[in-house]
Amino acid sequence: MRRFATFLLAAMIALLLVCVAWQAEHPWLQWPRALAEAGAVGAIADWYAVVALFRHPFGLPIPHTAIIRQNQQRIAESLGNFVEENFLTPELIIGRLSGYNAAQALAGWLSEPANSRAIAEVMATSLPELLNGIDDGDVGRFFDRMVIPKLRTLDVSRAVGNILKVLSDGNRHQPLLDHGLDALENWLTANVDLIKARFSAASRYTPALLDAYIVNKFVEGVIALLRDVVATPDHELRREFDAAVQGLILQLRTSTAHRRLGKSLMRYCLRHLRDGEYYLTVLDHVRAGVAADLDRETSVLRGVAASVLVSIGKSVASEPAIQRKLNAWWLELARTLVVRYRRLLSALITEVMRSWNDEEVSRKIEAEIGRDLQFIRINGTFVGGVVGVSLHAATLVVAQ
Repeated sequence: MRRFATFLLAAMIALLLVCVAWQAEHPWLQWPRALAEAGAVGAIADWYAVVALFRHPFGLPIPHTAIIRQNQQRIAESLGNFVEENFLTPELIIGRLSGYNAAQALAGWLSEPANSRAIAEVMATSLPELLNGIDDGDVGRFFDRMVIPKLRTLDVSRAVGNILKVLSDGNRHQPLLDHGLDALENWLTANVDLIKARFSAASRYTPALLDAYIVNKFVEGVIALLRDVVATPDHELRREFDAAVQGLILQLRTSTAHRRLGKSLMRYCLRHLRDGEYYLTVLDHVRAGVAADLDRETSVLRGVAASVLVSIGKSVASEPAIQRKLNAWWLELARTLVVRYRRLLSALITEVMRSWNDEEVSRKIEAEIGRDLQFIRINGTFVGGVVGVSLHAATLVVAQ
């Protein structure tokens, strides 16, 4: 386009020269001469105007040329302020975002298993690097400053009592008792010979057959009792066991002696934990476990993460109330970010533009405007020519 505009200027000058040379013999050439003169003037004027914006014409330091270069700092500041005042206003951004249900769109996207798997893959891939990036010293300081002080103030006795209370409510502890009775029966059955040997050693003056008979009957009686307890929900031993558990819960929650014992055990455990640096061992096991799981084709972590994301997506998609809350939170977050960082963003634009070389600024702006600059020259050529012919015709009319 630059070459075409220059060609039009050259064509007007050539036409002007031809008309000047032959007008005496051909008077009608006054019309194309008027066209060529005005067209050349318009083309030169617009060429000068376009060039003066970005550089000195022919390198001559003519005043009020190379305007963009000489005003780069002011333009950079004005551009930053313009963006801040016209694009980074909370009202404009919130107004644009408020009509869009972002929560519903995100929920629908997460509901697709393929999308959730892609997110889970990214999360799983970054997890080993995140764990490996944890400094061992930071872990130690975290335990020393956050975990251990909390554990020191923990009432272990009351906490254990509360746990037992939860387990005993609704007879949830009865299955544990049944498992314990089954385990005791299995142990007795498997260790009859050991019991006989211990009984014989303690009763050296009775015959071995009598010892075996007594032990067999004892074991059979105990096993029968255990089975009876398992088969009878309201057995007397169960009630005694329940009473013992409730008594223990009361003691753990109220007894000063138990509280002191719990604190003493906690201090011992904390000292042992710190001296042995077992938290580092736990961290190493977590790292190894995560790496081993992610190396498998059917990774549990990836599957769980994908399932959780799909579930979240479906839950949010089916709950308009949750969507409204999320959208309100998102809009408030956007408003806070805009208010807090709009000036920083405009300052970034200003500083970046100020850091550019003045020639680079001119080149970038000229390249962005592009072909339209050359159309100014082309239009100036044709408009100038038309105006020149019109003025020539007007002068002839006035002269007559």
